[in-house]
Amino acid sequence: MQIAARRLAVRSAFALTQRRSAQTVPKFATEQAMKEQANEQIRARLAYQKELRASSGAHSHAEEVDEMWKWIKISFIVALPVCALSCVKDLIFEEHHHDDGGPKPDYMKIRKKEFPWECEDCALFDQKCWNACRAERAAEGA
Repeated sequence: MQIAARRLAVRSAFALTQRRSAQTVPKFATEQAMKEQANEQIRARLAYQKELRASSGAHSHAEEVDEMWKWIKISFIVALPVCALSCVKDLIFEEHHHDDGGPKPDYMKIRKKEFPWECEDCALFDQKCWNACRAERAAEGA
């Protein structure tokens, strides 16, 4: 509990002391002068970051890794059972609705033009309709 309170206090203090600055572009000068100015800006930015890190009581790398693994474990402890239970619920309680094969309402067969295959009234993957159509055509041809 004390660690969490300390972290919250550090974060709120850090948010209050954090200042924003605009990034400047090197002035037009010789190439060497622009490189020196860019290096100076980088050094100043690094010094500022080190100052912030020292004053904020930042956590060590090991503490951050421990925190990461704690949340990974919590995620697995919570997420895996939830996923497994939802799959079991779907398998046990949910009814899968399939086409009963009965006659379709008129609004399901509205077509602007016929299908471009031999049985114009059959959908592409409706095997029962295709079998009936082919049997009908065979009976007509015989």
